[in-house]
Amino acid sequence: MTTEGIEAVFLETHNWGKAARFFQALGFDLEFATDHNSGLLRNGDGPYVFVAEVPEDREPQEPRIVLKVADADADAFRPGSGVEVVTPFADTHFGTREMTVRDPDGRLWSLQAKAKG
Repeated sequence: MTTEGIEAVFLETHNWGKAARFFQALGFDLEFATDHNSGLLRNGDGPYVFVAEVPEDREPQEPRIVLKVADADADAFRPGSGVEVVTPFADTHFGTREMTVRDPDGRLWSLQAKAKG
């Protein structure tokens, strides 16, 4: 199994506008915003931050780090021992394939690769 570093950070918030302005004040540029209070911010060629607003009655989850994987081909990519696969690679609606794994301390990590084909 080979990862290529951090691809992104996924962040939930109760206020999309304030969160976006916070990251813009840190030098991130808004790459796109959706019509449901979320968007992607990027600072140069580094990892991006995807921020999504959640309802006030739901506690935002801890930020989730996404590790980049060169190839999500199920036959070629197999996590090593000690890695619990929570969800296998699956296509996302934004043109990637994503897998979720759990580390020995119970934290969830996302692995992301470009979609097939």
